[in-house]
Amino acid sequence: MPRSRSQPRPPLQPRTQALAGPPSPPLPWFQLLSPMPAPPRSQSQPQCLLKPRAQTLPLSLQSPSQCLLLSHPLPPFKLACPARPSPFSQPLPASLCVPTSLPPPTPLPHPRPLSQSRLRLRSGLQLPPALLLLLLFSVLGPGAGGLFLTDYSTCSPRKLSPFRSFASTELFHFHVPEDTFLAVWNLIIFKEQGGSFGDHCPDQSVTVYFRSGAPPVINPLHTHFPGDTAVPGVFSLTLSWTLPNRTSGIFNVSSPLPGDWFLAAHLPQAHGHISVKGLQDECQYLLQPQLIVRRLLDVAVLVPGRPSEQTLSPHNRSALFKVFVPSFTYRVSAQLVCVGGRGASACPLTLRLRPKAPPLHNSSSLACGGASVCQLELALPPWGRWVYVRVETPSRGSGRTIRFQLCVRLQECPKRSLTRALVPGAAMNMPQSLGNQPLPLEPPSLGAPVEEPGATSPPEHCWPVRPTLRNELDTFSVHFYIFFGPSVALPPEHPAVFGLRLLPVLDSGGVLSLELHLNASSLRQENVTVFGCLTHEVPLSLGDAAVTCSKESLAGFLLSVSATSRVARLRIPFPQTGTWFLSLRSLCGAGPRFVRCRNATAEVRLRAFLSPCVDDCGPYGQCKLLRTHNYLYAACECKAGWRGWGCTDSEDALTYGFQLLSTLLLCLSNLMFLPPVVLAIRSRYVLEAAVYTFTMFFSTFYHACDQPGIVVFCIMDYDVLQFCDFLGSLMSVWVTVIAMARLQPVVKQVLYLLGAMLLSMALQLDRHGLWNLLGPSLFALGILATAWTVRSVRRRHCYPPTWRRWLFYLCPGSLIAGSAILLYAFVETRDNYFYIHSIWHMLIAGSVGFLLPPRAKTDHQVPPGARARVCGYQLCINEQEELGLVGPGVAPVSSICTS
Repeated sequence: MPRSRSQPRPPLQPRTQALAGPPSPPLPWFQLLSPMPAPPRSQSQPQCLLKPRAQTLPLSLQSPSQCLLLSHPLPPFKLACPARPSPFSQPLPASLCVPTSLPPPTPLPHPRPLSQSRLRLRSGLQLPPALLLLLLFSVLGPGAGGLFLTDYSTCSPRKLSPFRSFASTELFHFHVPEDTFLAVWNLIIFKEQGGSFGDHCPDQSVTVYFRSGAPPVINPLHTHFPGDTAVPGVFSLTLSWTLPNRTSGIFNVSSPLPGDWFLAAHLPQAHGHISVKGLQDECQYLLQPQLIVRRLLDVAVLVPGRPSEQTLSPHNRSALFKVFVPSFTYRVSAQLVCVGGRGASACPLTLRLRPKAPPLHNSSSLACGGASVCQLELALPPWGRWVYVRVETPSRGSGRTIRFQLCVRLQECPKRSLTRALVPGAAMNMPQSLGNQPLPLEPPSLGAPVEEPGATSPPEHCWPVRPTLRNELDTFSVHFYIFFGPSVALPPEHPAVFGLRLLPVLDSGGVLSLELHLNASSLRQENVTVFGCLTHEVPLSLGDAAVTCSKESLAGFLLSVSATSRVARLRIPFPQTGTWFLSLRSLCGAGPRFVRCRNATAEVRLRAFLSPCVDDCGPYGQCKLLRTHNYLYAACECKAGWRGWGCTDSEDALTYGFQLLSTLLLCLSNLMFLPPVVLAIRSRYVLEAAVYTFTMFFSTFYHACDQPGIVVFCIMDYDVLQFCDFLGSLMSVWVTVIAMARLQPVVKQVLYLLGAMLLSMALQLDRHGLWNLLGPSLFALGILATAWTVRSVRRRHCYPPTWRRWLFYLCPGSLIAGSAILLYAFVETRDNYFYIHSIWHMLIAGSVGFLLPPRAKTDHQVPPGARARVCGYQLCINEQEELGLVGPGVAPVSSICTS
């Protein structure tokens, strides 16, 4: 029998975004801002509309680039769309809302004609200059001085679903450009029901998650993650409803990290009711996020090692600069020298540094004060990124123009060829026959210091980065191979560093896995421990006594293998793209103190790969490939009560005995069709008996294949079994009702064939629609009612004529069928499905046994004295109408006349 929640189960299923009604057009961005009261001017600080909460993680499991800093939140403003004419000289678009209360504008340090200020909308909308400033100051609030550009992007509304797993969430993808100092997400949520606004839909909270670089890893049900899984932190907020059918919220980030940003949203977990599609208008909750970014133009680029003369005017509190950090740089130093000042207030400036984005109030900073020269350093900056330098004055400026010199220096690792940087042979994992051969030069590479007069020893982070071979097998199926590997020989003198490059966007939707296997035979009876440190965008080498994978603002993931624990694994779901660096170092001794090994070269086997899901979701899950526009990602969908990111949380899991019991109930309950089959054959309804047998067979094996656990048995493809089960169920109803109508044989056969073809077409269109079940049933009931009405009119008596037929067969069969439909539509849930649906099987089969008419009587079956009687029953006999309850001779015609 069909169930409404069953779906075809392909190995990887793309997400469809079709809605149950006509698609809603994207709403204008300023019109959709929620009307919220402006804060009173007496408040010293604006109230944050929605505060994100961050998940704090252990230091060893924190992602190195997840330290996202938030500054002052954007204050909400009361917006309205008045019907009065616009006060501006140019007409405004009808869809544009202008704030009714605006904050006082911040004067720009470098005035620019209004015609040169630009607001770029991706929809191609050009705004007047006067309206431009109003929108910038009202929506984005006061910002940093200088020239800026505002970008706007939006996504189409999408239907939200209750959370079951990450596969049930909606994912949105945005891009934040470089030099952005403010990003504002406007989240618009509205209800729809039956193609109109859902004013009567219940209020359900909507949770939205934010993450930079990769999709957020969420756990709203607080389930257990698989072992050795690193969970990066995310920002989340929950939106409540302010209007009956619509609400909105604002999430602003000061100086966001550039690149890809992802939003994930979902509704609360559902109560488990299985609703019949089409029974009532479904309440839909749709989310449309919009992003407004404000980025600076023409940020001054500093040349490393070259001083730059700069000035700060009295009305300009800060100046922003940036410098590009090439690969193999381990320190950035910014030196500021004030010119012309003396005394304690000679240099009232503050120096701030931050990689990848403009500095914030809590970034690395140094107050120069009375010092004529101040210097601020940033260790281990990310390679291939910008480092931003901000010079600012205190809140109460000195009221004078300040001149200063700014110089940035990059300390890079000494450059050498790989032949001198690497130890021949074992260090390169090469056979000894290749160890003495010269290697080609590769600029630039990390190595030992250049042997020059006065040269100092290289920093501990300057070691060669060994390349890896990327082998793409399938979507999110990438293996990283080591040259002359997979075994890695680790000499005691220095660590081994490997680079794993993940392609932008393409590789962030899977799981990055790392495995270390220690070869105990290579330890030579020494107590050796091999530590691994995995970091993002810059390598972090372990020192002689270091057992942590963090330094200053950089944090990575730590692994270790030893003689007692020879295997270490690490899984990172939804990793950030770019280059990941793995540093391996062998140390001797026991914790917490370790020393450098003397003469022990440890050997480990390294395996790094990218997969769609964690361990392919295990035996109780299914890995699904999902898509949101042009972005692909994978997630597990668990079954049999298992939960979690990798379907490893067994807290609510179904036991094997329970799974076996549910399978047997759903399968053996179909044996209730055996009595209707026998009764149909005895009554010479051979075609009907064949349909009941078809239904019993395919319903049994469909439910044996449709089980969520491991008690599964499939004799053919799942989709074929589902189609045959649904078709047999509908055909059973169709042929039973048509048989009750007592039509002519030719008409009955035509209706049987026509019904089979139309039902096959309807099931191919939509197998879970309500009208696929009600449509044929109502049509068949219409034929039955018409046939019985014609007979009643022609006989001038109710048909069927006997009260026994109504009392003992038709009424009980109708009540049983009605009870089955009520159970199927209103009582069945995911928790009670196995026994409620089994009862449904038995009730439907029982109703067929009651409703199937008895064998039709022919002329030779009528008793000899029946034709001589009057009362007008000769016509009924010639039409082979039903005159008794069962076979011939049970009720004589005289008794029917008197009744």
